[in-house]
Amino acid sequence: MSVRKRQWRTGKGAPKEAWVVDYADAKSTRRLKTFARKKDADRFAATARVEVHEGTHVADSASVTVAQAGELWIARAKSAALERVTIKSYQEQLSLHIAPFIGSRRLSQLSAPTVREFEDRLLVEGRSPSMVRRVMRSLGSIVADAQERGLVVRNVVRELRAQRRNGADRKAERRQKGKIKVGVDIPTRDEIRSIIESARGRWRPLIITSVFTGLRASELRGLRWIDVDLDARTLHVRQRADRFNQIGPPKSAAGERSIPLPSIVVATLREWQSLCPDGEAGLVFPTGAGTVEGLGNIVNRGFKPAQIAAGVVSEGGTMRAKYPGLHSLRHFFASWCINQRADGGLELPPKVAQERLGHASIAMTLDVYGHLFPRGEDLAGLDTATRLLFAEPEESPR
Repeated sequence: MSVRKRQWRTGKGAPKEAWVVDYADAKSTRRLKTFARKKDADRFAATARVEVHEGTHVADSASVTVAQAGELWIARAKSAALERVTIKSYQEQLSLHIAPFIGSRRLSQLSAPTVREFEDRLLVEGRSPSMVRRVMRSLGSIVADAQERGLVVRNVVRELRAQRRNGADRKAERRQKGKIKVGVDIPTRDEIRSIIESARGRWRPLIITSVFTGLRASELRGLRWIDVDLDARTLHVRQRADRFNQIGPPKSAAGERSIPLPSIVVATLREWQSLCPDGEAGLVFPTGAGTVEGLGNIVNRGFKPAQIAAGVVSEGGTMRAKYPGLHSLRHFFASWCINQRADGGLELPPKVAQERLGHASIAMTLDVYGHLFPRGEDLAGLDTATRLLFAEPEESPR
């Protein structure tokens, strides 16, 4: 391996010079890399010498661009049979957020300053902090996939994230994300009572089931009658419907679970069972034709109108539903379980709350809901808390 100065003249006779690193890679292929400054050439030569010796060196010409690596990453996701909604999200992140800014850059040319500049530019261009975090995770996965293919040596994206893990950026991210709040992210008890009283038709049993089971929207849409045991007052989550209305397994292994049902849900579902449209899939909350109900229909034709009818609207006097999606009802279920002791129920350990919600780890449950102080439940406690939820408020003493 040598570092030498190269001097020449342009077609117009102007003198030019550069520093060239002349070396052979691990396969004995001759490589040349040119630098404007000697110190940059020396730095590259020192690094390349070690990488060639270890058999990990990848020359720029043998590398691929970020966009090309992204396509390989997506192809791998498809071959691994990931859900369509996941693959669609990956494709959107690559085409809308990654490729336009650094898609033409070779992976071997990525550095910590380059990655940081890209991250900052996403924010300047108007991407939300949460979107930037998702894009950076995807970029790290793209580079990791390319690393396994031998197309790049280092994963500078994950190295940068690891450096931040216990630093100020991590703390700032937590502060920015904040905690979910009752009345902002979680409907209040009075709001839930009003929403349930205002829900009409086929949306009422769906909303009541969502409130008192905490099922994800996909789990509600994929719920079958054979998974609901009304006599045993238990609901079993065994499948879900994705955004493309395709039936598949739960989100994770922890998603397959059993949830006890309070009396209001049992009574509501018994009544709804005789009215529910028939279909081959035997769904609890299908369309009129018995097929999987679309998420947009549930939110826009069921949940939001129930909020507006109940007066649960955004501030400023606008007739716009306060809570945009069904996940707010899942948040309510978690907070309702957590605070059942105050409503006359029994104490609920955090581990049980995790199982009811179908979280993959107790850390996830505590990260999201830990500040609500988990408490307890059993079937008797469920009924007690339910009755108190619908009890008329006591008059204040005069």
